[in-house]
Amino acid sequence: MLNVYLNHMEVRFSLYQLLNMYFPFEIIQFNQEKDYDYKFLIQGENISIYYKNKLELENKIENNFSEEFKKIVFNYLKKNTKKELPWGILSGIRPTKQIHKLMKLNLSKEETISIFEEKFLTSHEKAILCYETAIAEKEIVNKEENKISIYIGIPFCPTRCSYCSFTSNPISKCKKIINPYLESLFMEIEAISKFVTENNLKIQCVYIGGGTPTSLNDEDFHSLMTKVFNYFVKNRNVEEFNVECGRPDSITLNKLNSMKEFFVNRISINPQTMNDDTLKKIGRKHNTEDIIENFNKARQLGFDNINMDLIIGLPGENISYVEKTIQEIKKLDPDSITIHGMSIKRASKLHEDLLNKKFKVEEQNNLNQMFELTRILAKELEMKPYYLYRQKNMVGNMENLGYAKIGKEGIYNIQIIEEKQTIIALGADAVTKIVYLDEDRIDRVANLKDVREYIKRIDEKINEKLVRLQLLQNHSKI
Repeated sequence: MLNVYLNHMEVRFSLYQLLNMYFPFEIIQFNQEKDYDYKFLIQGENISIYYKNKLELENKIENNFSEEFKKIVFNYLKKNTKKELPWGILSGIRPTKQIHKLMKLNLSKEETISIFEEKFLTSHEKAILCYETAIAEKEIVNKEENKISIYIGIPFCPTRCSYCSFTSNPISKCKKIINPYLESLFMEIEAISKFVTENNLKIQCVYIGGGTPTSLNDEDFHSLMTKVFNYFVKNRNVEEFNVECGRPDSITLNKLNSMKEFFVNRISINPQTMNDDTLKKIGRKHNTEDIIENFNKARQLGFDNINMDLIIGLPGENISYVEKTIQEIKKLDPDSITIHGMSIKRASKLHEDLLNKKFKVEEQNNLNQMFELTRILAKELEMKPYYLYRQKNMVGNMENLGYAKIGKEGIYNIQIIEEKQTIIALGADAVTKIVYLDEDRIDRVANLKDVREYIKRIDEKINEKLVRLQLLQNHSKI
């Protein structure tokens, strides 16, 4: 537990965010006891910071109090912990939005990067990365009110990974509800398809995710693909039809053929790591040979846009593990890679294992080196960054970053992160984002998380979604 004394409650949230970055898995307690680890005394514009032996640091603040306070505390923690956090004081999950704001000022690249670094105390490398990503996004991000994307969620997986906190159900225990679930999902698909047609909406992307869509058996998967194609893809000039295959142990030749039959033009085969002992540790039932075999099958069938997800900071993995993963991915030569920093969610088994000291998080400087290795991998594969987001409780306070070869960028990924396009989401736990472009406003409509409740109340939730979507159409006609 980290004890903190604070006598200026207005900055409590900002202080908590900063302490959580440096001590992400500590319980942070604010109190007024004398037995503290950190002490912050704030009087007017003066800040005094004590650290156990009561070394004092005083700073005069002349500009924005909260922002300058963050900088002072960040620099103090950086000095005393010796941890280099490349994203500085920047919080929030969409760093590129800050770059987009600066771009509206018509500044040069150098000026934009310099202001970004100064404002958020980021490293020069992260500022450049954020700028380059924002430039890539700018060309693709949605600008049309009547252009939408469709998300379809399949909340089943072969097994539950230790780091997972999503609504995902081991499919072996859910056999009795799979057909009722698909029947309800098909009702929702038909209703939304009718709405899209009646309102002359353009569908840019269709994304089937989860969970693991390919955890369905071959027959059910083919039924799903048939329904989605007929209602959302056929005769609609969809730019991207994407299926998150995810787990290699769920992919079969029949499923790959089904995807080819219905013109899926982007898939993800996600190893996370190419180390068998780690795969076993995180609860996956496949090995690296399964990954390689299924990737090669997909290539042989003509899939020319394959993404692969990797996770940095998995339990027990050090730099040598990441080096092995990179060597194997380089041989496969995918069309895009998505690098995820390990995010330890409180609802995951991994969080429990961390509290019980079954594993420990790798040192910050080592994590920095691991991420640098992935940047080098992307460069060697001739890929450039195209989308970026961040999460809470991410080891190393890093980012999730998509790299792609030219023309292989995941369009849906940009639209979901930048929130400039209405995305109608279907299935249990799916959240529809209704975007009012002219007001820069988002209306969210969430489906029920529990699969059984989703099935039971499907009519109610379809009607609610249609009413909210119609409000956007009425607004657009004004």
